[in-house]
Amino acid sequence: MSGVAHTIKYSASGRRDLVKRAFEYVRDQVPHSYDAGLRAPAAKASEVLRAGGSICWGKANLLAALLRANGIPSGISYQVLTKGETPDTGYMVHALNPVYVDDEVGWVRVDARGNKEGVDAQFSLEGERLAFAVRPECGERDFKDNHVDADPDLMRLIMESDDILDVSSEPVLDWWKKPL
Repeated sequence: MSGVAHTIKYSASGRRDLVKRAFEYVRDQVPHSYDAGLRAPAAKASEVLRAGGSICWGKANLLAALLRANGIPSGISYQVLTKGETPDTGYMVHALNPVYVDDEVGWVRVDARGNKEGVDAQFSLEGERLAFAVRPECGERDFKDNHVDADPDLMRLIMESDDILDVSSEPVLDWWKKPL
C-alpha cells in the first residue's frame, strides 16, 4: 500500500494534483467488483489492492488510506440508493469520500466507485460530480457525513463473506433508513 501512496505522491505536482491522482487511481485502476466480476472479499485498503478491486465500501477505504498516507485528511461518507431505477428494486448503502483538499478549497466529496455506462464520477473542486445523484422522491438519502473509520457493520458483511458479489447491505438497511 505504501508503494502506491509513494508513487502517487511523487508523480503529483502539488497537493490538489495529489488528491486528483489518488482519486483517479482508485476510480480507474481498481475495478468495482460487480463491474469486473471479482469475487474475493476485500474491505481493508491492503486487501483491496491484493484482491485487485472491491465494491464501493472497500474502494472508499483504499482512497482514504492512500490520501492519509500522504498527509491528506479523508473520511468515509454514505448514501442510501435504490438498486435500480425504482424503490421496488430495493436499497443499498453506497460509500464515497470527503477529502480536505487545502485551506482555500476545504472539504470536497469524491466518489471513486468507478465509471461505466450511466456513471460518470469526476474530480471537481467546483461542485460534486459523484457517481449517483440522490433521489429523495425514491427514498434515497445522502448523509453528507464524514466518518474517520468505515462503518463496522458494513465491513463485517464483507469480512464474513466468501464471495463479494453476494455481499448486500440488506441486513443493516433498517439502521441506514431510520429518520435523520
